[in-house]
Amino acid sequence: MKLSILKSNRQTDLISACRRQEAKAQRELYNAYAAQMLGLCRRYVKDELEAEDVMVKGFMKVLTKIDLFEGKGSFEGWMKRIMVNEALGYIRQNKSMYVEVEIEAADREPDFDALSTNLEVEELLAMVNELPVGYRTIFNMYAIEGYSHGEISKMLNISENTSKSQLSRARAQLQKILLEKDKQLEKMKINEDGKQAR
Repeated sequence: MKLSILKSNRQTDLISACRRQEAKAQRELYNAYAAQMLGLCRRYVKDELEAEDVMVKGFMKVLTKIDLFEGKGSFEGWMKRIMVNEALGYIRQNKSMYVEVEIEAADREPDFDALSTNLEVEELLAMVNELPVGYRTIFNMYAIEGYSHGEISKMLNISENTSKSQLSRARAQLQKILLEKDKQLEKMKINEDGKQAR
């Protein structure tokens, strides 16, 4: 309990110093959150250099708009929202994000219980990066960032049903990728077992 109070006080002091535009505090804030915010941006923007550029622009907005943070809720959550909006702006400008408008449910809901659970975070993120931009964006916003379909529809100017449809398709495509990965692992295991039996 004492540690979290100290951390909270330090964050409050840091925010106050950033409001006074103290360069040392701004650097400290950047250093404290850069890795986490870059990870968030990488979920939306595949290219590492472009994701870093999005993150830097997001931090510039955090620092110039820090007076708008009212202290209600999490400061980290407030920063994440800015980073997500910056990433979405990048996608709109540079990738002509395509979100399908017809509403179809995916063939079936994925059965993730039937799949291997030995995935590393990096492997999962790599699979999410294989999704088309529209699927990946909505999957990130809903499944990782925790936005509701209502919030997503407003942020992307699409209907809630389109958001739900895209999420369903993203999940179905991820299931296919996971099933293929499991088949490859099974083949490798059979080959290894065959070599050991000789």
